[in-house]
Amino acid sequence: MDVLALEAKSVNGADAEKKSSSRPKPKPPKKAKRIVYFEVEIVDLKTKEKLLLLDKVIKFFSISKDPKWYPARQSLRLDPKAKCLRDEEILQTLPVGTTASFYFRDLGPQLTWGTVFLTECVGPLIIYLMFYFHLPFIYSPKYDFTSSKHWVVHLACICHSFHYIKRILETMFVHRISHGTMPLKNIFKNCGYYWCSAAWMAYYINHPLYTTPYYGQMQVNAGLYVFLFCQIGNFSIHVALRNLKPPGSKTKKIPFPTKNPFTWMFWLVSCPNYTYEVGSWIGFTVMTQCVPVAFFTLVAFIQMTVWAKGKHGSYLKEFRDYPTLRSSILPFIL
Repeated sequence: MDVLALEAKSVNGADAEKKSSSRPKPKPPKKAKRIVYFEVEIVDLKTKEKLLLLDKVIKFFSISKDPKWYPARQSLRLDPKAKCLRDEEILQTLPVGTTASFYFRDLGPQLTWGTVFLTECVGPLIIYLMFYFHLPFIYSPKYDFTSSKHWVVHLACICHSFHYIKRILETMFVHRISHGTMPLKNIFKNCGYYWCSAAWMAYYINHPLYTTPYYGQMQVNAGLYVFLFCQIGNFSIHVALRNLKPPGSKTKKIPFPTKNPFTWMFWLVSCPNYTYEVGSWIGFTVMTQCVPVAFFTLVAFIQMTVWAKGKHGSYLKEFRDYPTLRSSILPFIL
């Protein structure tokens, strides 16, 4: 009996040792992460005057002692000739030591991009309608509040209004604008261009002595079909770009065609929204056969080509696997 008891004790002891050895050992306490503090010096970009010295900065900093220097109007860079730093960049990722100097530039009063876009679009819409309804002091008094006898004049008003109402609704409900603000002075330049262009083309299209297109209804219909096709295409691209970027995200992705056939232009160009926009104005030019519209279309094409080439270049820099077949705005050409 005693031998059996000893054997039982030895077996139980061995089991206890196995259980104790199978238990996970407690993890050693984590070492506290060392916090790196930065000393940041702010220098005026123009005068090279020392503006501010910030001590014990961890990741982010902002110049906010003067209420007029709200973040949107601040431009900070590591070198006077370097590009402005992005908002999402932090000190740890920048090529600086624990003591860093930044060059500050005041960008001036800012407006949100949405406000600028809405102002740009509302103006042409109202101005064109003023000419369409022949308000006083525009044409001869005998034509005040009269209506044109040409169907193409009414069709042009419908298309022009549709275009700008579409742009207003897209600004409000579709576009996700990555850049928060733009300088206040830009609104005068942008609105001056759009408003004056709308007044110029509206004056001639709605003029009592306006002559209809040379090839008649066939030319009007051809221009209308091109206009409508490109307007649908432009809207489809804007929706595709919206779906590419989640709300609040600044992550950039390569846009690709979707099931919507209008987005298949992404196979050939980087900025099909500009391609469709130019196509819309070409259709409007053909439909109205108006020189001011043709001039506006040419200027718009030149400006959108500049934007498209810039966007195409940034895609090539950011994505190594970017499709090489794509052009900027015109397939295989530009």
